[in-house]
Amino acid sequence: MSKERVTVIDIAHAAGVSKSTVSLVLQGSSLVNEATRAKVNAVIRELGYVYNRGAANLRQAKSKIVGIVVNDLTNSFFAELAVGVDMVVQSAGYVQFLSNTGESIDRQREVVASMREHGISGLIVSPARGTEAADFKSLTNAGIPVVIVVRNIPGAKVSSLVSDNLAGASAAVEHLASLGHRRIAFMGGFANTAVFAERLGGYRDALAKAGIAFDDDLAVATAPSRAGGVEAVGRAMLLADKPTAAVCFNDAVAFGVCDGLRARRLEPGVDFAVVGFDDVIEAESAVPALTTISVDPQGMGRRAAQLLLKQINSGKVEAEAIVSAVRLVVRQSSGAGLDTTARRAVS
Repeated sequence: MSKERVTVIDIAHAAGVSKSTVSLVLQGSSLVNEATRAKVNAVIRELGYVYNRGAANLRQAKSKIVGIVVNDLTNSFFAELAVGVDMVVQSAGYVQFLSNTGESIDRQREVVASMREHGISGLIVSPARGTEAADFKSLTNAGIPVVIVVRNIPGAKVSSLVSDNLAGASAAVEHLASLGHRRIAFMGGFANTAVFAERLGGYRDALAKAGIAFDDDLAVATAPSRAGGVEAVGRAMLLADKPTAAVCFNDAVAFGVCDGLRARRLEPGVDFAVVGFDDVIEAESAVPALTTISVDPQGMGRRAAQLLLKQINSGKVEAEAIVSAVRLVVRQSSGAGLDTTARRAVS
């Protein structure tokens, strides 16, 4: 009786790695570190595995599949972005594979490798923290169109679509300063990301324009989540000279800030002004309705999909860099001016 054929799964189990990692090794990808590559190759030799390159080429043939990889699907912004992508790709006869990395570089590499095995025609990705240009090299070398959204990666040589973070944060500060606020905090966001740097830069520029000195204590970096917003406002309220308003890294943080304020018996929009960033669907129906910088996540998804399909249909991978405009949407959460005149001006 002949011995059963050794599979990629057998190799993965024996080497203690994922199936996607084995696939990357077989493809000669530079994304696998040398120690892991050596271990996998040793198991391949030991088990006598033979790579069927012809079958692999058939598997990797282009399909009507578009991959979308996001860094935090728990944030409703990315769910809305995925809906926008799906609207466009579905009408073009494509289906969408959606995956969440949870800010893990290793997970991102695995899901991208898996999507390549399924022969994706293109990829839209909001990169995990720490992603480098080299992470996209194997995709560009293979001629697979890629569109990066939300977070840009310098030197990646792929298309990018990001919002005007500088202008958005500036508009938020200008709005709060017009209401009479002088102690304006910046709350939430990972400090080691380009988006944080851009939004903090816009915040600082607008403070200077309003004649308000930047106070490092008022820039409170936390996870860009609802829990991060609760933490941020808690830390800010421990200051001797407390803020009276906050520009939040995103709407999720802003919702958390509102939760944290209520826990301290402070009412958002009455005792403390809150401005978010994104304008997710819940922003309008929240209580109070959230003043925010509108990015239009569904619109961003549609535009990213259109950009990707343009490259797929042309057969050319030509990188384009697009910065989409944003706008301030004033609602009730920022209604806490420091005098009644300012409060009436936005009512």
